[in-house]
Amino acid sequence: MIHQLDNLRLDPATAFDPVGLKIYMSQQLGIDANKITAVVPYRRSIDARQKRVVVNLAVRVYVDEQPPVEPEGLPEVTYHDVSKAREVIVVGAGPAGLFAALRLIELGLKPIVLERGKDVDSRRKDMARIARENIVDPDSNYCFGEGGAGAYSDGKLYTRSKKRGSVEKILSVFYRHGAQPDILVDAHPHIGTDRLPVVIKNIRNTIINHGGEVRFGSRVTDLIVKDGKVEGVETADGTRFYGPVILATGHSARDVYHLLKDKNIEMQPKGLAIGVRLEHPQSLIDRIQYHSPQGRGKYLPAAEYSMLTRVDDRAVYSFCMCPGGFIIPAASGPDQLVVNGMSPSNRGTKWANSGMVVEILPEDVAPDSDDPLKMMYFQEEIERRFYEEAGHTHNAPAQRMTDFVESRDSADLPKTSYAPGIHPARIDKLLPRFIARRLQKGFAEFGRKSRGFLSRDAVLIGAETRTSSPVRIPRDNETMIHISTPGLYPVGEGAGYAGGIVSAAIDGERAAEAVAINQ
Repeated sequence: MIHQLDNLRLDPATAFDPVGLKIYMSQQLGIDANKITAVVPYRRSIDARQKRVVVNLAVRVYVDEQPPVEPEGLPEVTYHDVSKAREVIVVGAGPAGLFAALRLIELGLKPIVLERGKDVDSRRKDMARIARENIVDPDSNYCFGEGGAGAYSDGKLYTRSKKRGSVEKILSVFYRHGAQPDILVDAHPHIGTDRLPVVIKNIRNTIINHGGEVRFGSRVTDLIVKDGKVEGVETADGTRFYGPVILATGHSARDVYHLLKDKNIEMQPKGLAIGVRLEHPQSLIDRIQYHSPQGRGKYLPAAEYSMLTRVDDRAVYSFCMCPGGFIIPAASGPDQLVVNGMSPSNRGTKWANSGMVVEILPEDVAPDSDDPLKMMYFQEEIERRFYEEAGHTHNAPAQRMTDFVESRDSADLPKTSYAPGIHPARIDKLLPRFIARRLQKGFAEFGRKSRGFLSRDAVLIGAETRTSSPVRIPRDNETMIHISTPGLYPVGEGAGYAGGIVSAAIDGERAAEAVAINQ
């Protein structure tokens, strides 16, 4: 017998302790606890808005029978042998590209995935060199390589993009390729940067085992265009691949934007957000968010936060919050100092970090320019300024949060998770003034709303510039084809149509479906 209980509101000790949860269900259902074989949550979220923290839970209680081996209600997926099918070129092996490839296989088409970087394991050595030797491989780094920027940037799977595709389908594919089952349950699912590479390798093996191809070290340098239609691509070694092109290159492939501009393929400047990484002690965030001097205690996870306000008619907000995480060097080329954040699956470090950024619209930058790449140039200038201040290293400029708000020097800095190290600098002067001023006002307001958040123990590390694509590559909303260039399907974050792993994956699936329809 199976009992389903929805809308439960439990204390953390009951919700997260299997024995306590079983006893609670026994009492609620009037059933001998020894007859309950399993209590399986299928929906879970934490409500910390009030002083008493509760866990919202929905469960299935199995009495005198075992639960199924696989979670109930997963969407069915069938992958075909496409080794001899019509070929489709997928440029980029990030979430948009990988999920486009998987969906193509479902639909009976053969994906040829071209990834400029290395496989997910080989990338590790190149990323380590950034911290140890200040060397950035422009084709293999935190942004480029198998899995894209998401592979080593946390693995958050929370999205609001539910109107354009099935979030459940995306999560189920991740689960079937090795992600933990909790991602099917939690309101803010998260794989973790330590587990995500294995999942990505499994996805690659699915593509290859069903007849698709994944080619590393294959940087696309040209589009093959005939009579205004894209017919394929050419890679750096001169190899040509023919077929419809799903362009899923991510938001840092600046050479691709230059290529599109040279080919007179229409692009538009797109609003983005720029600021810093803000790092607090995780214990401080736990105390603030869980309203307790003891912090999260035994059962609650590392606390998250979300901050948003408007200053001078522009949003100031937290971005990509990483509880129990660490900050990484995320440059993708020379003369850049860029930081990002991630968390391991256990969110077990003693630091919490998030991007703290200011909304920037195209009219805020070079208002008289109609150059589609002007927002990208703005990013580059800030990254170069921070890199030069750091003495052409990745030892990042940093400033205590309170010193930044008060526009003063930091005599010293707290310990940090950022491996290349930090040094005191006036970030309030390094950032463009209109960004720094809005951040200062935003931090002051966050400190008033959340007592203790504006802290001397928190440190700003710069610069956070890669929140989204600086361009939008316009396409038809139904056919997914570029508005003036048949054969080209721009997708994902790099095309300006996604804002995270799940939304990029959904966009990749939609592109694959559009290619199948348009064949």
